[in-house]
Amino acid sequence: MASIRGIKNEIDYLVSEVISDGYMALYFNVEKRDAIVSVIEEAVAMRNNLYEKVNNPADKQNKSLVRKHYAQIRRDMISGTDDLFRKLSDICK
Repeated sequence: MASIRGIKNEIDYLVSEVISDGYMALYFNVEKRDAIVSVIEEAVAMRNNLYEKVNNPADKQNKSLVRKHYAQIRRDMISGTDDLFRKLSDICK
């Protein structure tokens, strides 16, 4: 099982990639500012939500449930960043 620090680093890395792509899109698409800023805000909210889940596992005593909890967090992280990247690309078409 990976460490909590590692999961948090992965979350920070992926969210920072979404945010940096958002700022890059904002630089080139000033007329779509509100939509791009909303995606950036959604990325920050997703990061805070995932951190809350990482810091508060459901049952710390049962290792099987803890592993499943962190695996679900990883799936949520990947699907959430994919959705955010997809939204950014749809906005910038």
